[in-house]
Amino acid sequence: MINQVRQNFNNTFTEEAYQQMMAWLEEQYNHAPKFHVAESPIFIPAKVRGRLFQACEDCLEVVLSPGFAERSRAAIPPGEFVPKQNERPLFLQFDFGMCLDEEGEVTPQLIEAQGFPSLYFFQYLLDQSFRKHFPIPEDFTCRFGGIDQENYLALLRRAILGEHEPENVILLEVDPAGQTTRIDFIVCCAELGIAETCISEVELEDGKLYYQRDGKRTQVHRIFNRVIFDELKARPDLKRTFNMIEEAEVEWAGHPNWFFLLSKFTLPFIDSPYVPDTRFLHEVKELPQDLEEYVLKPLYSFAGAGVDLHPTAEKIAAIEQPEHYILQKKVTYADIIQTPDGPARTEVRMMYVWPDGEEKPILLNNLVRLSKGEMIGVRYNKGKTWVGGSLGYFEP
Repeated sequence: MINQVRQNFNNTFTEEAYQQMMAWLEEQYNHAPKFHVAESPIFIPAKVRGRLFQACEDCLEVVLSPGFAERSRAAIPPGEFVPKQNERPLFLQFDFGMCLDEEGEVTPQLIEAQGFPSLYFFQYLLDQSFRKHFPIPEDFTCRFGGIDQENYLALLRRAILGEHEPENVILLEVDPAGQTTRIDFIVCCAELGIAETCISEVELEDGKLYYQRDGKRTQVHRIFNRVIFDELKARPDLKRTFNMIEEAEVEWAGHPNWFFLLSKFTLPFIDSPYVPDTRFLHEVKELPQDLEEYVLKPLYSFAGAGVDLHPTAEKIAAIEQPEHYILQKKVTYADIIQTPDGPARTEVRMMYVWPDGEEKPILLNNLVRLSKGEMIGVRYNKGKTWVGGSLGYFEP
């Protein structure tokens, strides 16, 4: 998006440097990313940065309004309510597709809101790798508020550990060793001193939770939650005494309910030029005449599962639970990232953390995904290059 910086990066790029970067990423924690890391970051000009900031403020105005959690309570599916819900989300993310407005200028459009932790630790590592192997302008930054690497980790440590010792805090996941994003878990656990733990390895006894640490039965006082209920329900083979919905003497670093409370369910409530027209399907009395310009999304899914890019009146009429869907005006991603084998489109995730004691969420970092397919995501970009997970560097 900044022509001179983009051209300089493309002109100096070599496949050898990229392979060295990937090798370096693997060497740092003895683990290679299981997803495709894009060959390039993106470079975001000041004007687009300002629009992204304003778009985030428009979203936060809704999330921070009194009674937001109570109004969103209907988003939690039956049988998936977890006790001891925090009053506010610890992690917040807003995903924006980068589009062109009527004047042909780059502008963000909200795709999804998320109250669930993303790749905060891998993005920390990815910044180091890009800077080590490619010409990133020194005054460009991926983080916000002037925070450096050391303070970035300190803030995440404070948010995740709370007032507890690392041995009493776990990263909880469904089969963490099998997750595509495991590199993020490994960096997190190495930097914070906590253990990645499968939910099947946690024991619930007399309202307390325990896990094995270095062969010792250890009580869990706080959970950094990475469990998504859809994945949990899909693994009946994992025998467990804890399903998260039981009463337990434990704190949550990222309460599971916020996965639902701050989600696609939030979009219809946000009035902003940076948020496309979004409606709950069951509240749509008359389908739009230009239905081909809309996309149908299930509320309770992730990673693009169940999204219908080409809804029809017949498909919609066949939906048994329309209250579980939203109808959203299609966002046309712009082909604005020039690469050696054709332009790519991009999505930018703005990543917040909201630790106790802070009046408002703190904008920390960003995550970028590059695509040359019909949608953002691995399944739409197989066999393509200069696509995948990346990072945005913002012009000062």
